[in-house]
Amino acid sequence: MLVTGLARLTVGRPSVRTVLLSHRRYSEIQTSAALSERVRLFESLREKRGHHRSEGATEQALIIQLADGRTVKGTAGVTTPLLIAQNARVKGALVSRVNGELWELLRPLEADCELQFLDFNTTEGKQATWRTGMCVLAGVLERVFGAEVCREGLSESGLYCDHLLENRALSIPELEEQCEEKAAQKLPLTRLEVTTQEVIELFQVSHLRLQLIEAQMTGPTFTVYRCGDSIGVCNGPLLPHTGLLKVFKMLQVSPVTLTNGVGPLGMMRVMGVAFPGQREKEEWEREQEEARKRDHRRIGTDQELFFFNDVSPGSCFFLPKGAHIYNTLTDFIKSEYRRRGFDEVVTPTLYKTALWERSGHWEHYSENMFTVSGDTHTYALKPMNCPAHCLMFEQRLRSWRELPLRWADFGALHRNELSGALGGLTRVRRFCQDDAHIFCTPDQLEDEILACLDFVRCVYRVFGFSFHCLLSTRPTPCLGEPELWDHAEKQLERSLEQFGERWELNPGDGAFYGPKIDIQIRDAIGRQHQCATIQLDFQLPIRFDLQYVGPDEKTHRPVMVHRAVLGSLERMIAILAENFGGKWPLWLSPAQVMVIPVGGSCESYAVEVVRQFREAGFMAELDDGMGTTLNKKIRSAQLAQYNYIFVVGEKECESGTVSVRARGGNQLGRRDTEEVLVSLKHLRDTRSNLVDF
Repeated sequence: MLVTGLARLTVGRPSVRTVLLSHRRYSEIQTSAALSERVRLFESLREKRGHHRSEGATEQALIIQLADGRTVKGTAGVTTPLLIAQNARVKGALVSRVNGELWELLRPLEADCELQFLDFNTTEGKQATWRTGMCVLAGVLERVFGAEVCREGLSESGLYCDHLLENRALSIPELEEQCEEKAAQKLPLTRLEVTTQEVIELFQVSHLRLQLIEAQMTGPTFTVYRCGDSIGVCNGPLLPHTGLLKVFKMLQVSPVTLTNGVGPLGMMRVMGVAFPGQREKEEWEREQEEARKRDHRRIGTDQELFFFNDVSPGSCFFLPKGAHIYNTLTDFIKSEYRRRGFDEVVTPTLYKTALWERSGHWEHYSENMFTVSGDTHTYALKPMNCPAHCLMFEQRLRSWRELPLRWADFGALHRNELSGALGGLTRVRRFCQDDAHIFCTPDQLEDEILACLDFVRCVYRVFGFSFHCLLSTRPTPCLGEPELWDHAEKQLERSLEQFGERWELNPGDGAFYGPKIDIQIRDAIGRQHQCATIQLDFQLPIRFDLQYVGPDEKTHRPVMVHRAVLGSLERMIAILAENFGGKWPLWLSPAQVMVIPVGGSCESYAVEVVRQFREAGFMAELDDGMGTTLNKKIRSAQLAQYNYIFVVGEKECESGTVSVRARGGNQLGRRDTEEVLVSLKHLRDTRSNLVDF
């Protein structure tokens, strides 16, 4: 819900289009004096906050446990992680983690704790670096180029600043040089929590910026930062000072489309990255080159897996080989469902908006939904399955003996993503999830969460992914009583402790309707992806008034768990394509066996071998092309990433064998065809990543 002060400002404010068209007036207002006044207001607010803190401050001795087992002493409110890192001679520290919570190096410790230092090789260290680089870039755009910075933030690939700049084109080399010069000044970075009214005062000369801040606000306060003589917004930890940034690289400058569809109308986005040194930049560039080689869009084209067409933007066309991967992943999850007590359901795609109003999605998510007008009603394509599953639960009164109910749904989902956000299979408008919802009693919750975590581990081990879990706790604001949140978070924590895999606290990042466990995987080139999630939901059972009859013959409210393991099938296919570099393991591969006859007299035997393997469910093909040498045929099959190449000549025809080569060129020799079939069935059915047999 929007806070009152900013909402009042919005009512009397011109539209985004009007603000953009009238930007010329802004350049007259946005003077050095106006920016300096913003800094003065910031420091005034900071001084007030500091005064209030000092009045109640009490110093006490602390015991700090370091990740390497060492124990050091400190003083509450005085000792900082940076001081400990310097005394303990920890190199490369950029940000820290205190009792699982991300913590700036200059933020004083408050109690006994476990302290971990994070460098640029960690996701958190990289993000803190890029977030600080974002602050530097925003200041350069404002002070050096005279731009109006409207929004800054991080994307999956780096940092960005959206801005308006009249009568001047940005030079990327000049921008990089100016950022490096500003960073070299070792400017301190200071963060401050401010109220709605204080946000309005700080950014009163920039209506567009206030409008974009309003869209981001989730509570009564917002975080702003000071970097030198610039003030901006920030949503995460920063580095102690800008001097830790040595190298900047700007990636592109492009138009921006706003979330309400207005634009670009002059608004541009600068995207870039920043590094602690040249070595980190060179390593990043090597990673980017490897990522380009593994790009799932290139693999999809080369292997004829899928394509996109403007007749249905953001919706994938899966060709036969791509559909094989899609269906194999689905069958994999369905086989696990049968083992784990899940029942599959099928639900409609189109619903009256009354359902989404009842669930609360219409209020918070309607801009991301596709709507259809029909008869006297407005309908919407479903962006998620949970409301439909609630309808199914309430069809009749349930007994405690039926619980837990575990319902899985592979229905197509549609979300109205902005065209500029679409990117291959990783961000689409039409997709499918291995989506499931569990309705259980409160007493069953811990066991159900533990079973979901085991499901995740089982699946990710098959792919060879390492992973860790994040316990995301209550955000601000959130729905539900604090006691309910406390109890739910404790239950999730106990389940994670029993699970035994590495996990971390992720404070304040839960859904507004309940805490969750997010699982982050690491792929073959070290990138992290979040796919699986396990979310508790307090609100939908209340909104739909879901009830079951307990052993006491009274009605009770069930607990609802949202759960996905692969997440979006489309996105998982993209991740797997890049993880394997297009070299799919046999059980998942769309190109499993290529049979190459040598000489015309062997073609009928080769056709029979292909038939045998196809009847056994393998993707087997015959290369009977004329006028091509054997070596070229073998090389062509290898480049097409066939797992195994069977060469059959006269000796193989006479003995009922095939001469087997693995994809990498390893020759496995002449083998009995039936024995090879049995061996490959075993590799496929056990989802093994082995090559030799």
